[in-house]
Amino acid sequence: MRASAFVYPWDVNGDPAAAECVADLGVEQVTLAAAYHSTRALTPRHPRHRVVTAEHAAVLYPPDTARWEGRELRPYEAGDWAPGDAYGEAAAALADAGLEVHTWVVLAHNSRLGAEHPDTSVVNAYGDRYPWAPCIAQPATRAYLTDLAAEAATRPGARGTELESLGWYGLAHLHAHDKTGGVGLGDAGQYLMSLCFCPHCREGYGVQGLEPDILAAAVRAALEPVWRGAAPSDGGWAGVEKLLGEGYANATRAWRDERARTLQEAAVAAVRAAAPDGFRVLLHADPVSYHCGANAGVDPAHILSVADGVVVPCTGGAGLLTPFAERGRDGAVLAANLTVVSGMGGRPDTLAADAALAGELGATELRLYHAGLASDGDLEAVREGLRVG
Repeated sequence: MRASAFVYPWDVNGDPAAAECVADLGVEQVTLAAAYHSTRALTPRHPRHRVVTAEHAAVLYPPDTARWEGRELRPYEAGDWAPGDAYGEAAAALADAGLEVHTWVVLAHNSRLGAEHPDTSVVNAYGDRYPWAPCIAQPATRAYLTDLAAEAATRPGARGTELESLGWYGLAHLHAHDKTGGVGLGDAGQYLMSLCFCPHCREGYGVQGLEPDILAAAVRAALEPVWRGAAPSDGGWAGVEKLLGEGYANATRAWRDERARTLQEAAVAAVRAAAPDGFRVLLHADPVSYHCGANAGVDPAHILSVADGVVVPCTGGAGLLTPFAERGRDGAVLAANLTVVSGMGGRPDTLAADAALAGELGATELRLYHAGLASDGDLEAVREGLRVG
């Protein structure tokens, strides 16, 4: 099964051995970050550093000044953690090692954008802003994300792209020293705490026949027993309907699903318009459309009619593949994303078995997270797992 390893430019640049090290894993492809969120990352083999701190979300190449001139929302360039055309330098080294390079583009996840342009952020029913979560209903934000997708995805020489966070972001996010786990919100509570009440979303709820102030009050009332620990907030969508009421729940979901679907359609179309023939467009995706996060909630049949395929989180189990396999089309890429960093909960020692199970459930390819973060021991287990598999 075809496999690709995730890599950051700073894993490769300045380390003459890095590209060959990745190629030696037995992968055919790398998924190389071209636009990424803030992070602090280990580089366990790099000869010049051991920790890289990306201070804010940034593009890892020089953005097109003509595209962004005069626009309020525009991508931020990286600082000294990825200077110049860091992506291009790393891509050239990886290609020279015989690897096919695809871009990795993080979209609706940007804390600096929210800090400098607070009106772009998701606002919950209590009036709290989520600076890491741009509201994808807002026209200016949608235009920014669509153009960013087209520019960052189609870097010179790239053969495809993987678009992450192309949908709603919400409460669930490791933000700085995160301390939001004191109350078990569950699936339903997370949904209610992720509903946006910015002016555009309030208008959208109105189109669905809801009065926004009454809806916000209903959300707060539904959450009160959850805060007290007196009511469970799990149970999937049925749990949302139980807490909020079926009518309110389905109307909010209709608005949010439509905004996510149309943004995904627009972003994929923009990438295709800018890309050469044969360029593959995949989305990091979750088969439950109301879910928020890096793996955007999607309708499987819809997204596989729009994109060439999906990248699906499979660490700890490959069950999320099934809805895509059952509702997909022939030729669609179903890439099982397996964490292979043992210190991050990955299981490199069981890679062959995990890949085999994913294949039985419909996976056509593998994604390995993350070659740059893994120890030498983890990488050796990956080499063996790919060899055996």
